Amino acid sequence: MRRLSSTVVVVAGERSGKVVSGLDGLHNVRAIARGERSPAEVEEAVHRATATYVVHDADPLAAVGDAWVDLFDGAAPVGGLEVAIETALAGLRSDRLALPDYYVVLDPDDMPVTRRHWWLGALAGSAPSRVIPARASAAAVTDALGRLSSGRWWPSDLEGWLRGLTRTVPDRVGLPSSSGLDPKP
Repeated sequence: MRRLSSTVVVVAGERSGKVVSGLDGLHNVRAIARGERSPAEVEEAVHRATATYVVHDADPLAAVGDAWVDLFDGAAPVGGLEVAIETALAGLRSDRLALPDYYVVLDPDDMPVTRRHWWLGALAGSAPSRVIPARASAAAVTDALGRLSSGRWWPSDLEGWLRGLTRTVPDRVGLPSSSGLDPKP
């Protein structure tokens, strides 16, 4: 899996496309709103961009997040999360998908509980400084871009981490289990 020279930021949340569009024209920021583009077209535009920050709203883990939420909300058949994980891994291995350096999550307090646990628990638990909550406005995201801090990147064992999401339970992420071991893989 390759990494880009730009800092790639995915804006996620209900009004992400509008917020990303509002960032267009900022100095050193290339804003790419998905709109009618396919994920592959967005990924190609991200790889061609040369700005310091490349901000877009095409989350490469969207299907995994949706399947994780559906699993724990009882809204999907068994096996859906595993299929989404294997599909994401295939895309990451082939460089059709690339994990961003950061996620800016819009208005997480307004999200349904399990969705909020995806962003601020399951995903942030793997790399806490890489998931930033923000209000759903271009100004708030601009401010967040100016305050990005370094920290460990996503787990080096992406396959193990993603496959372990089937055992990563909302409300339990990061809590010690009765055996004293963290329930996260």
